[in-house]
Amino acid sequence: MRLLKKRLCIIGSGVAGLHLAYALRNDFNITVIERKSPDQIRRGRIMSTQVHFGPTRNRETRFNMPKWGEQPLIKSIHITIGNQKLFVGKLQEPALSVDQRLYYSHSIKDLIEKGVSFRLEKVDKESVEVLIDEFDLVIDCTGKNGSLLPFSTEEDLSLFKTPQRKCIVGYFTGIKADTPLGVGVTVLPGLGEMFEIPAVTEHGPATIMFVMAIPNSDLDVFKGIKSAKEFTLKMRSTAQQFFPEIYNRIDGKNFALCDENSFLQTALTSIIRKPYLMVKNKLVVGCGDSVFLNDPITGQGCNLSSYCAEQLYETLMEYKNSNWDVETGESYWNRTKQYVKEVTEWTNAMTKPLPEHVVQLLLQGAQDQVKANEIAEWFANPTKAYEAFISTTTIH
Repeated sequence: MRLLKKRLCIIGSGVAGLHLAYALRNDFNITVIERKSPDQIRRGRIMSTQVHFGPTRNRETRFNMPKWGEQPLIKSIHITIGNQKLFVGKLQEPALSVDQRLYYSHSIKDLIEKGVSFRLEKVDKESVEVLIDEFDLVIDCTGKNGSLLPFSTEEDLSLFKTPQRKCIVGYFTGIKADTPLGVGVTVLPGLGEMFEIPAVTEHGPATIMFVMAIPNSDLDVFKGIKSAKEFTLKMRSTAQQFFPEIYNRIDGKNFALCDENSFLQTALTSIIRKPYLMVKNKLVVGCGDSVFLNDPITGQGCNLSSYCAEQLYETLMEYKNSNWDVETGESYWNRTKQYVKEVTEWTNAMTKPLPEHVVQLLLQGAQDQVKANEIAEWFANPTKAYEAFISTTTIH
């Protein structure tokens, strides 16, 4: 007798939800619940920004996710402190940034064509209980707005009660790309950071300007800005004042947002939760930002979500023919815990002034290309960053 496939419900179709749907679709009966249609997502406001580093792109290949054709790949990380460009480090594997509106809507349509069920509905804390009754497993992938279920907080990793940065993001045309093509990281001590990211959008190549302002610092100047025109003018004057190297590459006549919805202001308070609990004697799990929410300062949101989706996939495959219970949940948490800790502790350290030994490492990178390449690799392999930031300070 052939066993019926277990029925899984994934709530949310961001990186965690999509990676899980692709990974699990051949072995389980998958339903994804999303509150916006693909067209609403595609035409809507940008949700954040993301760079898919090598390991995430390898997982996308593993799970047969859509390819993005011959796009210009991100091959380096440019590091600047204050007004001093230190170095350009080469990534071992190229990265790619795709406008999430395009990435999500395209992937959802592809999954529907591949037979995955999508339901268009808004799930709240009451209706999630009904889903727990209906499915063998509910996976909360609702993202940075917080989990639907009371997953317990990991206090030792959740240090902050308020956002450490204001996140100000715009997708622009009319900026000459830095060479070699890469992510620009500019650190302004006491003020915040600017990330410059070459991205693929529906309208063609664009440059993401992502300001991370320390709240109430001189860089925190976007309060109250509502329109695309105001936002563009403010970004231009901010670049002129604080990021002259970027400003010098702006083409005054053609500098504009890609579209009216391609800008965003937000602020996140990072919080790490234990990613499983039992509800009505049934296992429920969380994946991605709903349980592992970090400050975007290290660019790890989508990469950590992808990593955790793969670990959850491996766990569910291991326990495929068992009852899913506390043991399954604990196995998933044990698989992810160390990596979540490393990403989180590095990210938390980055929101504070750079430790002196890290400043010295960056200065070495300016003299030594091998060291520069190792530092660039921090973003693709956060374990290396964790070791550089944390371990060296704790070894006696």
